[in-house]
Amino acid sequence: MLIPAHNEGVNLIPTLKSAGSQLSAGDRILVVADNCTDDTASIARSHGVEVVERSDPNCRGKGYALAFGRKALRNDPPDVVVVLDADCTLGPDALLRLSTEAVATQRPAQAAYRMVAPEQAGPDRQVAAFAFLVKNVIRPSGLRRFGQSCLLTGTGMAFPWAVYRDANLAHGHIVEDLGLTVDLALAGHPPVFVPEADVRGEFPNDDAAASTQRRRWEHGHLSVIRAGVPRLIMAAIRRRSAGLVALALEVGLPPLSALVMVTFTMLILLLVWAAFGGPVGPALTLLAAFGLATIALFAVWWCFGRSILPTRTLARIPRYAVGKVGLYADFFIRPQRTWNRTPRQEHKPSETG
Repeated sequence: MLIPAHNEGVNLIPTLKSAGSQLSAGDRILVVADNCTDDTASIARSHGVEVVERSDPNCRGKGYALAFGRKALRNDPPDVVVVLDADCTLGPDALLRLSTEAVATQRPAQAAYRMVAPEQAGPDRQVAAFAFLVKNVIRPSGLRRFGQSCLLTGTGMAFPWAVYRDANLAHGHIVEDLGLTVDLALAGHPPVFVPEADVRGEFPNDDAAASTQRRRWEHGHLSVIRAGVPRLIMAAIRRRSAGLVALALEVGLPPLSALVMVTFTMLILLLVWAAFGGPVGPALTLLAAFGLATIALFAVWWCFGRSILPTRTLARIPRYAVGKVGLYADFFIRPQRTWNRTPRQEHKPSETG
């Protein structure tokens, strides 16, 4: 298990305990203390795991840490490398289920990655947790039912060594997981979803930290759409691959709030056009599609999301979406291009044991 960590300190302890409790004979944990200026490395060593330290302030980002960890493993490579973020914990038997799937399919295996809203967090964080559920659990589950691949989500990822050894990792892309999904699919290694393997993280309590995290994720997602979708479509045409078409559609689907905003805006424009004598067909077609998407989203909430997003919070969804207008406008004006760690509240040692 490879855990990249940048200035995590005691926040790393729950992750190490969760991972360590699932190790079998021959398994090991390697922590990459990446450009750390705190006690992350010493805390990891005190828990009996292997640690390598990387210091290169000019090359920042998780991709560089993953590549550095790979270099440390080359002399004694494992059968499978499982990547876990330093702020995540594993559900029951997640490590076994992920590694078993990766070995059986010889493809990258992705766990169901859920983000949890802290109890004291506001309703916006609850809406974000529901959006994560849709993107990281519900949609991949549907793709799996149709025999299609999924997106990597950055944590809870298992790679057969032969795939990990040759993967393009050493870069500072702000959402390395989506770019890696595209690269691996084009190389013939599309990821497979493992819904039984559960990995959980927690949104930061601080609004500014949550905004920083959201900006990095969504700007990175939009940049991958722009660069990755054309590559997938061209490869799908050349290879006549329905799987690459399905993956291109999944990669090309923007964040949920952006999709709702764009669809609603286009619907208003088409209705205005129709009111001034334009054809009614496009407006009715988009209205029908928007209605079906709304019904599907409500069905997902009813079946899976009521414990995450209480009924009283549903009214916050439009406000949450509108609140992201500035974030998306920034992508075209001043897109985020460099990786920044999301500030997190430090857990007290007594809380982590």
